[in-house]
Amino acid sequence: MMLVSPTQTQYFISYQESPECIPELNDCLRSAFFIDTSLAELSHWIDPRHRGLAGPSNVEELVIVTQGWEDADLFPRRGGKESRSRSTATAGSKEPLYLSMPSLRKLRVAGYLPDICTLFGLLSAPNLEYMEVTAHYDGDEPTAVNEACLELVETFQEHCGSVREAWVNVTASEPEPQDLGVKGVFYSLEADVLNRDGRAPRVKNRAPAAIQITAEQILREAQERQEPTFRAPKQRVEDFEELSEYQGRKRKEFEERIRRTRGNIKEWLHYDFFRLVKMLSIVLDPYSNVPWMLTLEAFNYGSTTTEMELKSRNVQHARNLFDRAVTLLPRVDQLWYKYVYLEELLQNVPGARQVFERWMQWEPDDKAWQAYIKMEQRYNELDRASAIYERWVAVRPEPRVWVKWAKYEEERMNLEKAREVFQTALEFFGDDEEQVEKAQAVFGAFAKMETRQKEYERARVIYKFALERIPRSKSAGLYASYTKFEKQHGTRSTLENTVLGKRRIQYEEELAHDGRNYDVWFDYARLEEGAWRDLKDEGATAEEMDSAASRVREVYERAVAQVPPGGEKRHWRRYVFLWLDYALFEEIETKDYDRVRQIYQTALKLVPHKQFTFAKLWLMFAKFEVRRLDLPAARKILGAAIGMCPKEALFKGYIDLEVELREFDRVRQLYEKYLEFDPSNSAAWIKYAELEAQLQDFPRTRAIFKLGVSQSPLSMPELIWKAYIDFEIDEGERENARELYEKLVQQSGHVKVWISYALFEGEAIPIPRAEREEEEEDEDEEAEVKMAPGDPVIARQVFERGYKDLKTRGLKSERVALLETWKSFEETHGTPEDVAKVQGMMPIVSKRRHVDQETGQTVEDWDLVFADDEREANPTSFKFLQMAHAWKAKSAAGTIGKGGASSMLSGFVAASSSSKKVEDDKQMDGDDDDEEDEDGDGDKESDAASSRADDDDDD
Repeated sequence: MMLVSPTQTQYFISYQESPECIPELNDCLRSAFFIDTSLAELSHWIDPRHRGLAGPSNVEELVIVTQGWEDADLFPRRGGKESRSRSTATAGSKEPLYLSMPSLRKLRVAGYLPDICTLFGLLSAPNLEYMEVTAHYDGDEPTAVNEACLELVETFQEHCGSVREAWVNVTASEPEPQDLGVKGVFYSLEADVLNRDGRAPRVKNRAPAAIQITAEQILREAQERQEPTFRAPKQRVEDFEELSEYQGRKRKEFEERIRRTRGNIKEWLHYDFFRLVKMLSIVLDPYSNVPWMLTLEAFNYGSTTTEMELKSRNVQHARNLFDRAVTLLPRVDQLWYKYVYLEELLQNVPGARQVFERWMQWEPDDKAWQAYIKMEQRYNELDRASAIYERWVAVRPEPRVWVKWAKYEEERMNLEKAREVFQTALEFFGDDEEQVEKAQAVFGAFAKMETRQKEYERARVIYKFALERIPRSKSAGLYASYTKFEKQHGTRSTLENTVLGKRRIQYEEELAHDGRNYDVWFDYARLEEGAWRDLKDEGATAEEMDSAASRVREVYERAVAQVPPGGEKRHWRRYVFLWLDYALFEEIETKDYDRVRQIYQTALKLVPHKQFTFAKLWLMFAKFEVRRLDLPAARKILGAAIGMCPKEALFKGYIDLEVELREFDRVRQLYEKYLEFDPSNSAAWIKYAELEAQLQDFPRTRAIFKLGVSQSPLSMPELIWKAYIDFEIDEGERENARELYEKLVQQSGHVKVWISYALFEGEAIPIPRAEREEEEEDEDEEAEVKMAPGDPVIARQVFERGYKDLKTRGLKSERVALLETWKSFEETHGTPEDVAKVQGMMPIVSKRRHVDQETGQTVEDWDLVFADDEREANPTSFKFLQMAHAWKAKSAAGTIGKGGASSMLSGFVAASSSSKKVEDDKQMDGDDDDEEDEDGDGDKESDAASSRADDDDDD
């Protein structure tokens, strides 16, 4: 049987033959574990009447694995419920014995089912709440097992009524000890219902109890019912004979236990504790008697033994124990620490140093070396400490060890030695990339030491030396330290260089993630170009300038090497500008023109011109050659571009170049090629004609315009027609302009064309150019150009023709726009009667209903109603309404005033004065059909016409 108490006191108690132990230990127990235990052995520990020992009054958790209790003499097994009753008598003349455990909360049992029933019949645990049972039974049939299980349940329901949760697992075979944690079927004892599916019990009555009990009453009652703690009786020794007898008896018991279990360290520990407490001066050498095992238990035993020896002031014996311990367990640092502490406590510094030397031979961890150094520092042995550092870096040549050694030398104010240490460390790591990267801490500490000593140039050199050899992507921390150093102790230029370094690292990281991120390449190139310009402004040396220029070229070369994938132009747009910026930098900054020409040629070879091209690239290459005064080369470049991949931008650029050079014959040839390439481009025809007009070749200009307007597919033909008409007007050729307007209204018939045509006839234009030139010879050049007046009559005729044309085509909103312009024209050039005539032609807004063909519902729409349309559609009703309105206006003339009566038919009254004129026009046109136009064109025109009709009514 073995009892284990895993409490904070860490006591380990083992029972083999006799159950005696130290009585005080039972008060410390909270959990107990019994493995292969008989009921008789269990009773020796639980029952307080055996050998006067204190019972386990504070045990809260109990685990028992039985080994068979049927043959126990103390508790004979009986059949039926009598064996489980609390009045069960023991064998012979022994009194009934109960297992009383008032503090027990959790019980876990494994073993034979009848034995477990016997245990429950004898157990007194009023506060038991949780129980797990793993039992085996030798029944052949399943019914026998079930009956045994139910018997077990009835047993702990009868004697352990406080249990709230129980798990029972009954098997037909004997369980193993490790099966003790396996839960079985869940039984709810609170509701007295057996739930085998593991669900929570169902509460039948949820009503509150008649008598309510508070928590305070429950605690008070529990305190009152708590059984008094049993204390073992004290044995008093009256004389030395009794003491000698007691010591001999106990010593014999311990020696017998050790003889049986020689390898059990706990037995030796109990024996030593007894010797120190009870026998005082008897001391054993555990390392000479115990079969030594290199385990943690052995280490704990040795430490405890040495502490006992020190408490007994057996210093030499303790020293021997430590010596033996560190010999057998040299990798246990705690033994060395205690050994050194003992020697130093005894002021035996040479002895402590000797212990450290023995320890250092095993090459321990850094804490051991640091402890050795601190001991030497405490006794002011600084040279010895420095020698220890040297031995330490020989064993572990790591950067942090070198840094600690250098800081130690700096604290001693031995700066030369500290610098020597750093230099030795850098020589040790060498120039290999991995080793240099590993030595970043050494570089940083070296520079910081020089900074503390105000050796700023030394520190700057160290930082630069390290940053030149460590990859930029792996030296972010060192760059941060360098930046901080420059902010505190550097100049403006050095600080800017540091910031440039950090930004370079940032750009490199972004490009490592995405090499085709051209925005980052642009920023990176601008950064390097800015650094180059700063050096130039500061007057740097030629070597520094070449170095900066090479960095710029390196960035551009790396950037243009990232060719876009695929053959889509959208992927190349940003990429091409890298070539252009590269060429501009070489041309403007470095003046390396051969390299510029090579850059342009390489870029043009790279672009797939059969799929797409970039006119800007060709034009900038040509302009570069012009700036280099190589005009044939520039023309050759642009000619090749037009022949290989003609494009509008290329023609425009080439033409502008030749115009600036005043090569007008070449310009004419280019325009001819341009128009052959795209004859539908109105802008090209206009520009070509404007060029000839500027050269005062007016017949050629007129011919170009005629050829342009004759092209059938034209993009925005109104532009070239307007330019042609404006040209004829500027030349003072009214007849030519009139012919053009006539052709235009026949082709388009747009309302804007009619309006422009009418206004053209009514306005003045310059006199013909031939007359102007004759007059300019006689007069001064600053005299104003004479104008030929317009003809309002012809303008009115154009307005009337336009109105009829729009009316014929049923364009109501266009008719309103034409009438508005006509009215404005008459207000300027006509009489009030002409204005009234146009005003009478203005429409009114009328609400009309019609059936929607899609939905079949009646819809109300606002429509424009013109007087002439209504007169032609309903002549009889129109005449009647006209006469009625005239009578009403005449009768109300005295009260309404000068403006006349307001009516919805005011437009028709205004139109009556010119009815005869309308009829004459009708006879002249003769082809007008009677048709009713019910189409409405826009809400804005309708509202405008409605407002005008209301104004006319008010007038």
